[in-house]
Amino acid sequence: MSEAITEYRNENTKDIDILSTIDMVRKMNEEDKLVALAVEDATPEIAQAIDLIAKQFLKGGKLFYFGAGTSGRLGILDASECPPTFSTEPTMVQGIIAGGDNAIRTAVEGAEDNFEQGKKDAEVLTANDVAVVISASGNPKYLLGVLAYAEEIGAKTIGITCNSKGRIAEEAGLVICAEVGPEVIAGSSRLKAGTAQKMILNMLSTGSMIKIGKTYENFMIDLKANNEKLKDRAIRIVAQITGVQCSEALAALLKCDWEIKTAIVTIIMKLDAEEARLELRKHGGVLRKLIKTKLAV
Repeated sequence: MSEAITEYRNENTKDIDILSTIDMVRKMNEEDKLVALAVEDATPEIAQAIDLIAKQFLKGGKLFYFGAGTSGRLGILDASECPPTFSTEPTMVQGIIAGGDNAIRTAVEGAEDNFEQGKKDAEVLTANDVAVVISASGNPKYLLGVLAYAEEIGAKTIGITCNSKGRIAEEAGLVICAEVGPEVIAGSSRLKAGTAQKMILNMLSTGSMIKIGKTYENFMIDLKANNEKLKDRAIRIVAQITGVQCSEALAALLKCDWEIKTAIVTIIMKLDAEEARLELRKHGGVLRKLIKTKLAV
């Protein structure tokens, strides 16, 4: 098998071990600047992936991230942030790492080479789900096992990679490839490749949640207000969207168990909390649709 681009030596950083600390940092920063440009080149595929994920969500499907090492940890991180940010059920977006949960903190040797374990771990999938496999090199057999099982049951598949010649680029239904070039330290794909993967995962989860109505304009209207900072944010969101004073926004939130969308509807439509929840259900929980309908009356 030919050497993956992620293993190439970076000509720009050959002397990094003898540079001053500030020059070393500048070299790393120079390389990081290339990441956003590589992700920019992949925006058409990222947009397709967002539309696909949102479509499957509306069918009751779930989003699963699969990866090994750094890629697996990044998938778990993105998945874990969806419930507090968008009030999703913990099962709606899940991250699975080769080697199991122990691999989140400690490297599990050989886990990424286990094709059969990949197939076994993918048994959580249904035909309505989306499996996103994440790998800088695009070659782990574990992920090929995931893709094989997903194909068997008809689940949608997306590959995130930094190597257009990797195997997952051949096997995934939709491929997002951000070729960031050789790393500052040869083969250390937790650097530029990891940053690119994090940027792409941010877009996939955030974009698909926007598509299914989890935001209003650029407000986080489905967050769980379970600490002082988030309660303060909830009050400001309700006040800004409805145009009322913060004291009135707080009163509405208290009556609605801190449900931001419900509080907004009680103010705009002058309803009680249960009536507001009913109106939201009529519009699929999408506040934009409800407000548009209300303004049209």
